[in-house]
Amino acid sequence: MNIRLAQSSDRTAWDAYVMQHQEGTLFHLIAWKNVIEKSFGHKSYYLMAMEKDEKMQDARIAGILPLFRIKSFIFGDYLVSVPFAELGGPVADNEKVCKSLLDHAINIAEEIKCDYLELRNREKLPNLCSKSLYFNFSKEIFPNVDDNMQAIPRKARRMIRVGGKKGLTYKFYSQLPDEFYEIMAKSFHSLGTPVFSQKFFKNFINEFKGTVDTMIVRNSEGVPVSGVLTFYFKDRVMPYYAGSIFQYRKLAPNDFMYWELIKHGCEKGYRIFDFGRSKADTGSFHFKRHWGFKPEPIAYQYQLIQLKEMPNLSPSNPKYKKKIELWKKLPYAATKIIGPLIARYLA
Repeated sequence: MNIRLAQSSDRTAWDAYVMQHQEGTLFHLIAWKNVIEKSFGHKSYYLMAMEKDEKMQDARIAGILPLFRIKSFIFGDYLVSVPFAELGGPVADNEKVCKSLLDHAINIAEEIKCDYLELRNREKLPNLCSKSLYFNFSKEIFPNVDDNMQAIPRKARRMIRVGGKKGLTYKFYSQLPDEFYEIMAKSFHSLGTPVFSQKFFKNFINEFKGTVDTMIVRNSEGVPVSGVLTFYFKDRVMPYYAGSIFQYRKLAPNDFMYWELIKHGCEKGYRIFDFGRSKADTGSFHFKRHWGFKPEPIAYQYQLIQLKEMPNLSPSNPKYKKKIELWKKLPYAATKIIGPLIARYLA
């Protein structure tokens, strides 16, 4: 078995492996790599394990491990699989290949003398430090629209009806409307989080063309009140970046928006509504639970290299609380300028 870095000519074979493997995710696709490189310029190390096929007399992919180096004065220097993603980590034919990929990744981390290696997996890998930070929320989409509505708890159903009665409307876009970025920037500001650049979201639209869209929800006067960027991967509907304007919260725009997205997925024949990750005991965590979704832990694991203790870049870390409150008080226009310079390292 030979482990090497992927080349641009490997894209078709790499993506085919991701699509056919049960553990292959949206975040393993080369399109995700392209978005990160074009948006932020972070260095990638996409590892491929190659084995000789006895019948074909040629090498075939037996495993992959996508890695990026994030190097920041504020947040440290680390390798991660993969940044700005819920999942990553090795995808392999068997444990032997998985271990070889992991060993190779650790060697790279040691050679470049970074602080640590971080892997974002569904299941824990042996001999790595683990942290219970995020939970995934996924649920079956039933073939019948009415069955999906009945599967939502009563209180959430009532909030969906509130939005409809208040005159909310929605529209899907294959491109990125300017209103979407304004919604995201205002939503991030209200949460005390630096917003990404508009270029970042546009790159997703360009790289995942045909498998991504945006939805904008408007009030009865046509004012944009919420929006979501959604990926469609294998059998999954995956809302990934979403926001809403705080002053319109009484219209229940998020409940209305996610219901219309579930209904859309049902009508298009998708089987899973993947609500994505949320940190334990946060507002989004409780929102998803109240919608009847069960939290499933995600295994975020670490190999410490230069660092002596587990990293903690979570906003729930007390050292960041004052900074978050300060960010909320900054002028909105200033956060749109400064935010992207910081957000590029919040992987």
